[in-house]
Amino acid sequence: MSTDTVTRDKWDRAARSLDLMTGYGPEWRWGPAKREIFARMRPGGKILFLALGTGIDIKNFPPGCDITAIDISPNMVERARDRVAAYPGNMSAHVMDVHAMDFADESFDQIFTSCTFCSVPNPVDGLKSLHRVLKSGGELHMFEHTGSHVFPFNLMMKLMTPLASRFGPELDRDTVANVNAAGFQITQVNNVFLDTVKTIHAVK
Repeated sequence: MSTDTVTRDKWDRAARSLDLMTGYGPEWRWGPAKREIFARMRPGGKILFLALGTGIDIKNFPPGCDITAIDISPNMVERARDRVAAYPGNMSAHVMDVHAMDFADESFDQIFTSCTFCSVPNPVDGLKSLHRVLKSGGELHMFEHTGSHVFPFNLMMKLMTPLASRFGPELDRDTVANVNAAGFQITQVNNVFLDTVKTIHAVK
């Protein structure tokens, strides 16, 4: 499958302002939940992280891990280079579409995502790609923005999604259902804010 150039170009355009958009406020708010999920990274195993963005999440990673990071946007990966190089462990960054990863089957022990599957164009297919490269018994850990099941938030997010998706993420994804549909076994779901920001834990 070829790279989705529409999505690539959208996030290339967003790369310049991403640190400003996701800087102090969001990081202060979501930092504790992110650090909790990233604390599950295990040294000694092979870890896949997506989407890298400008690397703003790297400061929350525990040291000493072996991490392969991908992002569809070349501009994002380029802006993340210094943060990747400064990580106190083994970390590499690659421009890659989750729908067209060139990793072999069962390459990774753990996979982590951060605000990713609100933006993947074909989320179930993208999750199936993760399922393919994860080892049997391997773990999927996700920090994600999702749609809501609570009125009126669900209606508001559905109405806002056509505009929001032109410049950034979709707002009404049912990521928990998508993880199930991709063949994972969900072990835990935690709501971080209402039911729209959550952590999702699953195994293959």
